[in-house]
Amino acid sequence: MPPLWIDLHTHSTASDGTDSPAELARKAAQCGLRAFALTDHDTIAGLDAAEEAAREHGVQCIRGCELAAAWQGRELHFVGYYVPRNNQELVAALEVSCGGRAQRNQHIVEKLCALGMELTLAEVNALAGDGVVGRPHIAMALYSKGYVASTHEAFDKFLGIKGRAYVPRPLLSPEECIGLLRRAGATVTWAHPFLQAHTERQVFENMLATFVECGLGAIEAYHTTHNAAHIRTCLRLAKRHDLLLTGGSDYHGIRKPGVALGYAGAQVRVPFTLLEAMEARRREQGLWTLDAP
Repeated sequence: MPPLWIDLHTHSTASDGTDSPAELARKAAQCGLRAFALTDHDTIAGLDAAEEAAREHGVQCIRGCELAAAWQGRELHFVGYYVPRNNQELVAALEVSCGGRAQRNQHIVEKLCALGMELTLAEVNALAGDGVVGRPHIAMALYSKGYVASTHEAFDKFLGIKGRAYVPRPLLSPEECIGLLRRAGATVTWAHPFLQAHTERQVFENMLATFVECGLGAIEAYHTTHNAAHIRTCLRLAKRHDLLLTGGSDYHGIRKPGVALGYAGAQVRVPFTLLEAMEARRREQGLWTLDAP
């Protein structure tokens, strides 16, 4: 019997993961996944390589992308599934986002230097290789130079929203994020909603209802940071709003120790039936899907 588990939230070296897209596909097959989605931040650069490697290893690769949005001073994330190769509007928006990241990185490095740390943007960029450069790479640079004991400490002291070198970046609104992905033909899920949206129940539910009106099609119920209560809430709200359910590890390789590919938390696995439901919904909507290998 073929494997019945999936992971719909992973990252590669195309953004801030440590495995190449091809290596990620190999590992997905090795750990017994039937399918995985590559959902790098603000880029689709790794998708073709991931798809090619996935075919070689007999695992299904879903083309994905994770975008950030600003909501009342908070950053929310949305993942689009089945993103196309050449949607001009999406490609242009990703280029603008990467440009915003570059400016933000420069400002962060300048703040860190003003705090007495010797660091250059070139050193940060070298750690990212060809991937999208972001705060995780700055954290790695700080760690490699001995300014912090861990990348976690780098975010706590300097790079997180309360950090001494924090710099916000311009982001789309949730409505703009969802609309952009929807116009590209993607199915959009609200990623790890309880990771960032710490708010009272009614406000949270009102947020979700607003996103549904904008075209949200799913909610990520199963995630490494979700507990049993979070999952139950997602299941209840998905039923109320006729949303699909998604789930994944948010795997970044060695950059996130303790997060295992194929597991959305300790002993939590995501069933293939969720992907079957998504593909059935997409066929009903006349949208593109990908046949399994």
